[in-house]
Amino acid sequence: MIPPLILEQAQRLGLSLIAITDHNACHNVEAMIEAAEGTGVHVLPGMEVQSKEEVHLLCLFDTVLQSKEWQDRVLKHLPPLVNREKVLGAQFVVDATGDWIRTEEQLLATSVDMAVNEVISRVRELGGIVIPSHVDRPSFSLLSNLGFIPEGLDVPGLEVTSKFIPSRGLKQWPELKAWSLIVNGDAHRLEEIERQTVFKLLTPLVREISLALRGLEGREVAVEWPGETK
Repeated sequence: MIPPLILEQAQRLGLSLIAITDHNACHNVEAMIEAAEGTGVHVLPGMEVQSKEEVHLLCLFDTVLQSKEWQDRVLKHLPPLVNREKVLGAQFVVDATGDWIRTEEQLLATSVDMAVNEVISRVRELGGIVIPSHVDRPSFSLLSNLGFIPEGLDVPGLEVTSKFIPSRGLKQWPELKAWSLIVNGDAHRLEEIERQTVFKLLTPLVREISLALRGLEGREVAVEWPGETK
């Protein structure tokens, strides 16, 4: 996926807020924000971090500076391995038009040596928020890898996959009833970009998203669930 095509798809779906969250890196955030200027689509800089428990965590920030500082920290906590491009695919860094700038050589598709709670606390120190990713997935999630939602987990909400149906999922994982749930595209292809979650915010800031997930100060979040009667 390249910035202009991502934006075209976002506009086609009527999205006004998206986040760019590559695996363990933010290299393409600036290009995406530049490409989005004047389109009416706000881009949040972010990253999907893989903790040492192999749990995926969605990290969101307000500014490129915050995301760059977080990226510097994350890269230092990755093992010094070279990406095997022929096996795992190339890790391209592009400009706002989608043209190639360089190829990231360090392996990003692996775990950092930080636990879930350490990732959360460090992101909060930088002014960001963390939302555990696709918790209903059978791999790389809190429920699959830890087997439970840790008590006192300091996050505003949880993400589930687009296939999650509350009437079934909440029976299988009743602990999710205590949480605000959202659905993101987790898109690796244009056709996987989703429009299921709607936020009622004053401004597109991570603090506003946190308030919405907690249902505070008039902020709200709503999800159009598949297979559910409206």
